[in-house]
Amino acid sequence: MSWNRPEEVLREVTERFGAENLALAASWQKESSVLVDLVQRIAPGARIFTLDTGALFEETYATWRAIEERYGIEVEAYRGEWIHGLWATDPDRCCFLRKVGPLERALAGAECWVSGVRRDQSPSRADTPEVAWDARRNLWKANPLATWTDDDVWAYIAEHDLPYNPLHDQGYASIGCTHCTLPGTTREGRWAGLEKTECGLHA
Repeated sequence: MSWNRPEEVLREVTERFGAENLALAASWQKESSVLVDLVQRIAPGARIFTLDTGALFEETYATWRAIEERYGIEVEAYRGEWIHGLWATDPDRCCFLRKVGPLERALAGAECWVSGVRRDQSPSRADTPEVAWDARRNLWKANPLATWTDDDVWAYIAEHDLPYNPLHDQGYASIGCTHCTLPGTTREGRWAGLEKTECGLHA
């Protein structure tokens, strides 16, 4: 594994599609801290967006603001439909309305979207390619951090003194909405007690 591999992947898609045709999806987990920094250095013309479900942790919103301030940028926000209590009765539908639907709007006009998915996050992500055609959305998808480990991400954050979501220091390895996220390693704290393991964005 090359420490510089994410830079190489990002440069590859920037040269291929042009920075203006890239769209980085920022979830405000630690991977987003790394990717925003890389994009600002390598593809500063790329769009950066987030899916604001309306149910993010206050720490997540604070991280979002801190990163905007750090780089002097304004992140595009996309929000979906809110149905009270839907997360408890139909979490798949809730994720579709708050995340999957808004993602389609966020990616409109882009030729390649960039995400923070890594292979070691879960068994379902073990075969994540660095760059691949997203047939479902009819555009390319880049996962520059696919081959990185948790330690690689933290080392980059430390080396570049990046702001990151403080919930990671409170035992949250993976961070989503307040009502569906508990502390836990890898992604075990997401939809705890349910068979559900993905929101649908990367499935």
